[in-house]
Amino acid sequence: MSTRTRRVVLLMIVIAAVVAGAGMFIRSKTPTVPAKAVASPPPALEFLPQEVFTTAPVNLQKTLSLSGALRALDMASVKARLAADVREVLVREGEAVKSGQVVVKMDATEYLARVEQARGNLNSARAQLDIAARNRDNNRALVDRGFISRNAFDNYASQYAAAEANVEAAKGALDVVQKSLNDTVIRSPISGLVAMRYAQPGEKVSADNKLLDIVNLRKMELEAAVPTNDIANVALNQRVMLRVEGLAQQFEGKVVRINPATQAGSRSVLVYVQIDNPQGLLRAGMFAEAQLVLTSKLGVLALPQNAVRKDGNGTYVYVIEGERLARKPVVTGLNGRSGNDFMTEIQSGLDFGAKVVATDMGSLQPGSLVRIAAAK
Repeated sequence: MSTRTRRVVLLMIVIAAVVAGAGMFIRSKTPTVPAKAVASPPPALEFLPQEVFTTAPVNLQKTLSLSGALRALDMASVKARLAADVREVLVREGEAVKSGQVVVKMDATEYLARVEQARGNLNSARAQLDIAARNRDNNRALVDRGFISRNAFDNYASQYAAAEANVEAAKGALDVVQKSLNDTVIRSPISGLVAMRYAQPGEKVSADNKLLDIVNLRKMELEAAVPTNDIANVALNQRVMLRVEGLAQQFEGKVVRINPATQAGSRSVLVYVQIDNPQGLLRAGMFAEAQLVLTSKLGVLALPQNAVRKDGNGTYVYVIEGERLARKPVVTGLNGRSGNDFMTEIQSGLDFGAKVVATDMGSLQPGSLVRIAAAK
């Protein structure tokens, strides 16, 4: 190869090296274009099963809350009718008694003596009456024959009338002391249970001294105050559902009386609710919370009150349709109770079977994906 040819080849190699170096420099200065980011889907809203309410027909009641202590409808205080020593108290607290059963015996010694004295006075008066009757009869024959004057006969007749009056008075006196003697034996005025025993054998008691308290628990009564604003909605025979402190079951009663006057100070009206207690579960003094049923609707669509929301655009609820959250405007009706739950009637805007968000979780975004967690 000639010198000229070697020079041409060397020049071409140098040019190729320069071009390659320039290409690498250009690539190093060119900014790297990142790969296009792939958008991730927003996370789904997750609700617990108890946070979702499925609509179904319910019985809804508008109620008025009442409260108070229970008392026995029939109760009696057994008191001494006379002053005497207590000889026997035949019952104790908690024992059952029947109407007319002897419960207390008083010392009757003094009253027995009085009865005997009154009976003796009566016998004496009857003897005097017999004498006066014979004198009157004998002198009637004499006045008819003209042996004595009419005035003399009238004296004998007056003596007979006085003796007759004495007999009647003696009978009355005997009846009084006999009643006192009978009052030394004290009987229960009602059937029921002995609630309190105040006297013991050997005690000296005065007339009207309390001896026993007896209550009949088969019918109980709740006295409750109703504000004057609500009393117009209360009527006789309205149903009342009661929860009693310490007892699991619910009891039913009815309004039997309404006081015609308001209470001084509170300006409320007393309402009396009667409750049957055949099993004797209720006791006097138990505290009860009651719901007086003002209005009832059967088989309506109703939601828990927390599920119903309001804003400037009206009343609405959040429902789950498929896997998405939707906002539904609704028209509400009666606010009341279904069992122990406070609920609101939905008159339009929902159908039975709809799944409604039952808790207030603030503002939610309609169209959001929704997932209901599995029940544990």
